[in-house]
Amino acid sequence: MYKADIAVLGGTGFYSFLKSQEIVVETPYGPTSDKIALTEIDNKIVAFLPRHGKDHRYPPSKIPYRANIWAFKKLQVKYIISPCAAGSLQPYIKPGHIVILDQIFDRTFKRENTFYEGPITTHFSFANPYNEYLRNLFIKKAKELGIEHHEKGTVVVIEGPRFSTKAESKFYTQMGFHVINMTQMPEAILARELEIPFCGVALITDYDVGLEGHPEIEPVSHKIAVENFIKNQEKLKELITSVIKEIDLTLEQPENKSIENARFSIECIRLI
Repeated sequence: MYKADIAVLGGTGFYSFLKSQEIVVETPYGPTSDKIALTEIDNKIVAFLPRHGKDHRYPPSKIPYRANIWAFKKLQVKYIISPCAAGSLQPYIKPGHIVILDQIFDRTFKRENTFYEGPITTHFSFANPYNEYLRNLFIKKAKELGIEHHEKGTVVVIEGPRFSTKAESKFYTQMGFHVINMTQMPEAILARELEIPFCGVALITDYDVGLEGHPEIEPVSHKIAVENFIKNQEKLKELITSVIKEIDLTLEQPENKSIENARFSIECIRLI
């Protein structure tokens, strides 16, 4: 009955971003995190869903990821934009900056992370987890709007809900990772499995456990992260709105055919 062109899977502080008509979308994986709000931006129908629920009832490990992504597929969305709060792991990536993510290092271990549990073995290519067309649009619009941003960034996705220890954070920094978050996985791979191009955009809220050599910077807390996200969210809203207006819904993306090479053929199985 309902359709949408683009989905925004928002985080804390984003619940009032897009709110018009609210709908319930049933899925085989149970209810979504909350009702989905539909609104119109530049003649495009946009579906918004708060991943934690409006009252932040779902901790990262308990978010109904499969239901959320399935609901977007049912609405026939062409793209998913996933804004998130993140901590910086590098001194030059400062609170208030925006990072247009290009890679993921997955440290989650308790989440349902696939729609394909058999009987057909299905292996999706995931070398490049984020859609390049959307990434380039975000880079272009961030430049036009004069928003401090980073064109690339590897996000370490931890299980949560606790934040990192100093030892863990130091390891991630020394490995050259850029930001840390709790929700980009399995969102990204589930979108790939349902052949929906996906883009993650991180708003930096803190320096994770602090910044070495700067004792005045306190380790992240939930209070600090939420306060900084809310303080800086307007520019992220402006950026996302600007990108939505420019998205070409007629373009075919590589992700639209993700499943083509993800399964063994009968001939391959016979050879094995």
